[in-house]
Amino acid sequence: MLTAISMSAIATNGVVPAGGSYYMISRSLGPEFGGAVGLCFFLGTTFAGSMYILGTIEILLTYIVPKAAIFVAEKKEDEVEALLNNMRVYGTCCLALMSLVVFVGVKYVNKLALVFLACVILSIFAIYAGVIKTAIEPPDLPVCLLGNRTLQNHNFDKCLKTEEIDNMTVSTKLWALFCDSADLNATCNEYFLFNNVTEIQGIPGLASGVIQENMWGDYGPLGMLVENKRLDSVPAADASQDMYLPYVANDITTFFTLLVGIYFPSVTGIMAGSNRSGDLRDAQKSIPIGTILAIATTSFIYVTCVVLFGACIEGVVLRDKFGDSVKGYLVIGTLSWPSPWVIVIGSFFSCCGAGLQSLTGAPRLLQAIARDGIVPFLKVFGHGKANGEPTWALLLTAAICEIGILIASLDAVAPILSMFFLMCYLFVNLACAVQTLLRTPNWRPRFKYYHWALSFLGMSLCLSLMFICSWYYALVAMMIAGCIYKYIEYRGAEKEWGDGIRGLSLNAARYALIRLEEAPPHTKNWRPQLLVLLNVDSDMAVKHPRLLSLTTQLKAGKGLTIVGSVQEGTYISKEAEAKKAELNIKASMTTERTKGFCHVVVSSNLRDGFSHLIQSAGLGGMKHNTVLMAWPGTWKQASDPSSWKNFIETVRETTVAHQALLVAKNVDSFPSSLERLGEGTIDVWWVVHDGGLLMLLPFLLRQHKVWRKCKMRIFTVAQMDDNSIQMKKDLQMFLYHLRLDAEVEVVEMHDSDISAFTYEKTLVMEQRSQMLKQMQLSRTEREREIQSITDESRSSIRRKNQSGVQVSGPSGEASSQAEPPQEDEAQLIHDRNTASHAALNDKADAAPHVQMTWTKEKFFTERNRNREPNMGVRDLFNMKPEWESLNQSNVRRMHTAVKLNEVVVNKSQGAQLVLLNMPGPPRNRGGDENYMEFLEVLLEGLNRVLLVRGGGQEVITIYS
Repeated sequence: MLTAISMSAIATNGVVPAGGSYYMISRSLGPEFGGAVGLCFFLGTTFAGSMYILGTIEILLTYIVPKAAIFVAEKKEDEVEALLNNMRVYGTCCLALMSLVVFVGVKYVNKLALVFLACVILSIFAIYAGVIKTAIEPPDLPVCLLGNRTLQNHNFDKCLKTEEIDNMTVSTKLWALFCDSADLNATCNEYFLFNNVTEIQGIPGLASGVIQENMWGDYGPLGMLVENKRLDSVPAADASQDMYLPYVANDITTFFTLLVGIYFPSVTGIMAGSNRSGDLRDAQKSIPIGTILAIATTSFIYVTCVVLFGACIEGVVLRDKFGDSVKGYLVIGTLSWPSPWVIVIGSFFSCCGAGLQSLTGAPRLLQAIARDGIVPFLKVFGHGKANGEPTWALLLTAAICEIGILIASLDAVAPILSMFFLMCYLFVNLACAVQTLLRTPNWRPRFKYYHWALSFLGMSLCLSLMFICSWYYALVAMMIAGCIYKYIEYRGAEKEWGDGIRGLSLNAARYALIRLEEAPPHTKNWRPQLLVLLNVDSDMAVKHPRLLSLTTQLKAGKGLTIVGSVQEGTYISKEAEAKKAELNIKASMTTERTKGFCHVVVSSNLRDGFSHLIQSAGLGGMKHNTVLMAWPGTWKQASDPSSWKNFIETVRETTVAHQALLVAKNVDSFPSSLERLGEGTIDVWWVVHDGGLLMLLPFLLRQHKVWRKCKMRIFTVAQMDDNSIQMKKDLQMFLYHLRLDAEVEVVEMHDSDISAFTYEKTLVMEQRSQMLKQMQLSRTEREREIQSITDESRSSIRRKNQSGVQVSGPSGEASSQAEPPQEDEAQLIHDRNTASHAALNDKADAAPHVQMTWTKEKFFTERNRNREPNMGVRDLFNMKPEWESLNQSNVRRMHTAVKLNEVVVNKSQGAQLVLLNMPGPPRNRGGDENYMEFLEVLLEGLNRVLLVRGGGQEVITIYS
């Protein structure tokens, strides 16, 4: 009833063409769910046809013409197998006949349905009349018991051990069944000798009070004898021969859930009307009224029949599955009035009618699925006769139905189809609940008597019943549905039906985005959310597709990827080119297996376009934190300097936006996602600390199968007066705590060779050493340090938007609206967990807190305490990057690039990939060209290089 209510709401929310329940589920939950559940429901309806045909043949051979059996059992234990073989043969013939009737036309099925319905109604009235009659005159249906055990009444006519004939005591046929001869002194079964035989009435009547005994269950295992608990018996010492004696016993293990599984198919007809929705004049009106009235009527009949049978019939007869204790008579036939044949004929036609309905509904369901085109290999079954009759679908239905007939056992078939029906009902309820909760504007059903809570209750009951009836069949059904779902997802046609799952996804995405806005990501959750800046040529084709390959290898399908490109011009004139570029980029993303979003912007110039992308790409908390771009390899040959100027401006934009930057040099030589690199190394040159991004990137790359066999090496640059051995040990310990496997090598260089490289006010080498020393703090000190910084970081984030002073990240540019640049300061990261960059945004007059920055004064204090006073190291913090002046400072920087390049080429020329810190651009734009030359010299002689510039945030942590 709960499912019918949900189905009525969906059916009245628009036109329901052919397909019924499949159409409702697919349009509410999407083609994947609709196809999976629709095909399962098709299988369930088909197997239901098998079950109804088997029921027809069982009634025919057991009660109407028993002599028509082809296979006859010679032994008692072969009787069941003989019956199943007969059902297979006759069932196949019956299936062929019914399929022919359905093939001729559905109008003949409808005409036959009226005849079958009349017979069924007549049978129901006959049962009620018979029950009333038992209160006045119970029918004579004797049952013979030995002790309290029920006997099979096939081979004897009198319920007596001996009888008097001509004043002589002679044995009866019952005696011969338990003794080795007819003589009175013969050896007999021990239980037979100890107990008397008793004859009781199988149908004592409505006034007998037998309902008190039948009120509670009496389940038992396979082979348990059917006994009357009211009667006394004397047990025998040896019960080993009982199974060979004519006792009535359980042929299967009985329990409540088994009965539910066998009984449930009798109420699965609620979908019969919806399956033929294409043949109804007004499906919106007919389905709710017809379905709910049908359920109400059948539920009343089922419940009253169960209660009345329990009030009229003896318990041992009710548990006698095949009627062996009453000579195989149909007990309900004996109960009914005026004749048992009314029930026999009614049952026969009821099963015939149900089988025809299944063979009519199932092909139409399959045809609807095939015509939607969501399962490619089923398209052939969408064709039919000129009048639309599903001929090919009927052939497949008959073939699958034949499988159920060859199984032959009703008890084996019933649980299978119960699973498929329950799964269909579950998703009908789910569809109604989802649509109701989403409150989509299109959800306006005419049927108003529904509620999402009722749908969820119905869904929960369906799921519970699946596992109650048979947990292994439930798992098999779910696996079948899951396989169909995944097949449709990967191979099926793309369909947009405005389904509820899409609406649910939008709601979930909105909720998640709002949650992400509440707080910045913790270091442990940090991963590179990439904005990939692509260029396209005049034909709108992607210039560097290998940049997408690198993106795929770096992301491995995780996190956010936005691929952006800029078209120069106005949107009105360039709209067509922008659409073409977007389609080409999406095609390249598919080829390179890059999962993400594409965004093409039209702007008056490229610089502004890339700036807009960096500022506005993404949504809410799902914004990029890293920009990936290609190195402008032809910047020297280009007559127009805008290419390399745009590149430097992009570097500045990312710095101001506090975003990490990855620049790939020689990107066209990077491996594709289909290649597999053999032995090799990924070399990391850790000159200045960048928040741990240099450490994290090789780890992420090695998760992909392209780089999996490459080893990671970390080179750190030390000055001549550094303790290189201790630095190596500290770095190895640091990597151990980071759970990273890498070889460590310390390269010593003169401070004059590398001083120009480290002018930036990020964590320079002094502070990198200081950070490694933090590893030597005691646990208590470290936790106290972490907590103080974390607390301050959180408070500073709250004050971030109120700050008047803005301090940039890696470049260290400090600017204010009212005051000149502040003194240089370098950020000291005490702990990898803290979002420490935000702390630099605090007001100068903020409340007292733990100082998080590494100032010049602290640098002198630390240096004088740990080193000798005359150490000869240039005050790196006071170095001003005057790239534009052709003086000794510029020469020194070129010297730095040459020297460092020599060391890197010497150590890493054969590496598969080199990762290197990227120095920041000059403050004054006059020195931009010298900056490009500096980078060119720095990277000379290296094949694959990834320049890395941190975003001022810690991205890797030693803590779990």
